[in-house]
Amino acid sequence: MDMRQLVKILFERGREKEIKDMEVFIQRKKNLNIRVFKGEIDNYSISDENGLSFRGIYNGKMGYSYTEKLDESSIDILIKEVIDNAKIIDSNDAEYIFEGSNDYKEINNFNEELENISNEEKVNFVKSMEQEALKADKRVEAVNYCIYGEGMEHNLLINTKGLDLENKSNTAHAYISVMVKENDDIKTGANYGISNNYRDFDFKTLSREAVHEGISMLGANSIESDNYPIILRNDAAASLLNAYSNIFSAENVQKGLSLLKGKINHSIANSIITLVDDPFMEGGIMLQSFDGEGVASKKKNVIEKGVLKTYLYNLKTAKKDGVKSTGNGYKASYKSVTSISPTNMYIEKGNISLEKMIEKMKKGIVITAFQGLHAGVNIVSGDFSLSAHGYLIENGKLSRPINQITVAGNFYDMLKNVEELGDDLKFAIPRGGGYIGSPSLKIKELSISGK
Repeated sequence: MDMRQLVKILFERGREKEIKDMEVFIQRKKNLNIRVFKGEIDNYSISDENGLSFRGIYNGKMGYSYTEKLDESSIDILIKEVIDNAKIIDSNDAEYIFEGSNDYKEINNFNEELENISNEEKVNFVKSMEQEALKADKRVEAVNYCIYGEGMEHNLLINTKGLDLENKSNTAHAYISVMVKENDDIKTGANYGISNNYRDFDFKTLSREAVHEGISMLGANSIESDNYPIILRNDAAASLLNAYSNIFSAENVQKGLSLLKGKINHSIANSIITLVDDPFMEGGIMLQSFDGEGVASKKKNVIEKGVLKTYLYNLKTAKKDGVKSTGNGYKASYKSVTSISPTNMYIEKGNISLEKMIEKMKKGIVITAFQGLHAGVNIVSGDFSLSAHGYLIENGKLSRPINQITVAGNFYDMLKNVEELGDDLKFAIPRGGGYIGSPSLKIKELSISGK
């Protein structure tokens, strides 16, 4: 059945049941996951999910319902559930259906070529990635993970106020983790790539860099506990920023779950830091012309030269603060209510290379990876205590690898103590809605617990 015809019938029957403003969100998601282990396919899965969510105002309250059955037989159930849901809602937060923005930027984040490449070729890519790692160095003991995945999402948003929007996007990722061994010393190294252009994935580069990372850590041990000048390599900095990205959500600010409450137009970071949220970023993964509520997306500086300029808003939180939505309403699924998420959010890069940063440091540490980010950060206070590894810097050179250390600090304080920005912007593996990136960051000092 044509989806727009289905929506038309749903709205007609909804009006008959005295549901006022109504909205339908239709979503299709396709996913491909391939994992290889010891030359054999360890996992091969394809999913294709369709669903529809329906919401509407009944007796002044917003009700919700959803279904996986996209035909006329689901209409009466959807309407009944919206009415029943609205009757039990006890929230005083005002919710409404959005009539649309004045202008929407046209973007294209769907690469047809990615869909047309055969899955057989993609399987061979994963096998080649594993083979390349195993032959790259005799110290490679095993390939722990060798993965390729794809996702396609097609969304349709239609409401009774005239909004009719459509967006289609796709992306792919490759990830490899290796174990290397020398005598009794065992270490791991990993690498990943993210793009919606299949030609961006080079199995040789991905594998060799993962192997190099692992081998460079052989012989690592701890160091004396102290406060050290720190360089957070771009991928480590991006992963830490990713862990704290929710502090910029207006919902968390309003609930007292972020210390940024009341900080608009106040300095919260070193003046060299500008944090951008850009839904139109060239090469970005989270490109969108509109958000999960139909609000036009826009590029914005969340932090500008150290000063907090805005929170990230959806319609509900914007109305509460008496401002306009920033276009950051996010629906993780047709089953989900609208939350808040960044799009492509990153710290603008500087003009110094990581190598130059290292050369200028007499003694310090380069942190290349954190462990336990799901448990070792306190989003409310900003405090973190994380296991990490990296390299000791002595007289402007990497002198040896280090591990078995814990890095402790406070994210809010760290933003103020950033002294230099690298020219090497890199994005972390997406988790949830946002695609978060950072260049390498030179930090005045952080506490290191070691020996």
